[in-house]
Amino acid sequence: MNSYKNPLEERYSSEEMLFNFSHNNKFQNWRKLWIALAEIEKDLGLDITDEQIAELKANAKNIDYDKAAEYEKKFRHDVMAHVHAYGDVAPSAKGIIHLGATSAFVGDNTDLIQIRDGLLILKKKLVNVMKNLSDFAIQYKDLPTLGFTHFQPAQLTTVGKRATLWLQSLVLDIEELDFFLETLRFRGVKGTTGTAASFLELFNGDYSKVKHLDKELSKRFGFEKVFGVSGQTYDRKIDAKVVALLGNIAQSAHKFTNDLRLLQNLKEIEEPFEKNQIGSSAMAYKRNPMRSERIGALAKYVMSLTTSSAMVASTQWFERTLDDSANKRLTIPQAFLAVDAILLIWNNIMNGIVVYPNRINKHIMEELPFMATEYIIMEEVKAGGDRQEIHEVIRVHSMEASKQVKEEGKENDLIERILNDHSLKLDKSKLKEVLDPKNFIGFAPIQTEEFIANEVQPIIDANKDLIGLEADLKV
Repeated sequence: MNSYKNPLEERYSSEEMLFNFSHNNKFQNWRKLWIALAEIEKDLGLDITDEQIAELKANAKNIDYDKAAEYEKKFRHDVMAHVHAYGDVAPSAKGIIHLGATSAFVGDNTDLIQIRDGLLILKKKLVNVMKNLSDFAIQYKDLPTLGFTHFQPAQLTTVGKRATLWLQSLVLDIEELDFFLETLRFRGVKGTTGTAASFLELFNGDYSKVKHLDKELSKRFGFEKVFGVSGQTYDRKIDAKVVALLGNIAQSAHKFTNDLRLLQNLKEIEEPFEKNQIGSSAMAYKRNPMRSERIGALAKYVMSLTTSSAMVASTQWFERTLDDSANKRLTIPQAFLAVDAILLIWNNIMNGIVVYPNRINKHIMEELPFMATEYIIMEEVKAGGDRQEIHEVIRVHSMEASKQVKEEGKENDLIERILNDHSLKLDKSKLKEVLDPKNFIGFAPIQTEEFIANEVQPIIDANKDLIGLEADLKV
């Protein structure tokens, strides 16, 4: 308890994402890359034996981290430390480990594997959020609610239609995520400055063998695309792009939680609140939206990291510079871990979200009389009245009703005032019928159905194997 622990590990992120960026996964991938490199080099005619490869494979997971740390302290070089640690347990192959390669061969290729696999982990959680939101939108597509512009009451919408706005952001995010995965390139085998000069020597100038090595190794690790050119490292814009993508998902989540926190204050919709949950150490009645606030806190952190990765990408020197290394070790894993936590919490909220229709309707009826005034004016004109005169009558009644609500704390009695005004000629019985909130929601239910059917459901159907997720909170 005397040293700092990362909250993303202790409190928030899933075990699968933590493993993706763990030492074991990282350094086992290094060894897988070294094994694949040796196997393909052997196939291309280099003097590497089956026995050497067998010994490498037998010790792929036999990593002595203490010995590696000793070597790194001695060499001040993490890759060479692990080359020597691997050679210690596979002595017959020691001389051919990392043959022709540079540090970025294991470092950068492993980073790309972790980025790809991390996005696949996030995609599952993202699809499940979309499924939960989609079900919620359809369930409440017909339930009228106040719309808000500038957080001031505006024309009505429906609870389901509002949920499609949250979904629209996620549609954009998953399109970007899929595009990133489709176009992600492997670094492959490029040499110290990207010229493959060391392999020119190994293969006696046979460029076709170098090309084969590059392509074959990339395919073995699941990458159909490989960078055609590079310096020593892959283009650091990849890091900037993936963190920007993660930042976009964080933006979508934060927008959702802002809305939910406001709705929870209105007591219209609430995030889950467990039986033994305490909202405040002082105020026993409190039901704080802690899940939404946690998402907001993590989302702000992720969004702040987008600037860091952009600065790294823009300040790389020529074929390689090392001032990216410490930044990448912090930024990439933590951005993934934080978004992983965000999506877990979002799914947890949607699994227990609570809607209060009576409270929603109460707020509607406090504002609906004002919204009905345009209809009243039109009906009065149809009955033969003067539009400007009617407008003034309705304005005066509206101001008086508003004064009663704001200054006296009473109910909105605008409709009663209009019904009792004998100068108005409209059909008073029809007016009461018109004040059904469903007459003021426009095409919201149809828009909700169409959006889900045309844009969201195809995404869910295409990823149906990802549906189903345990979304319990760690703390």
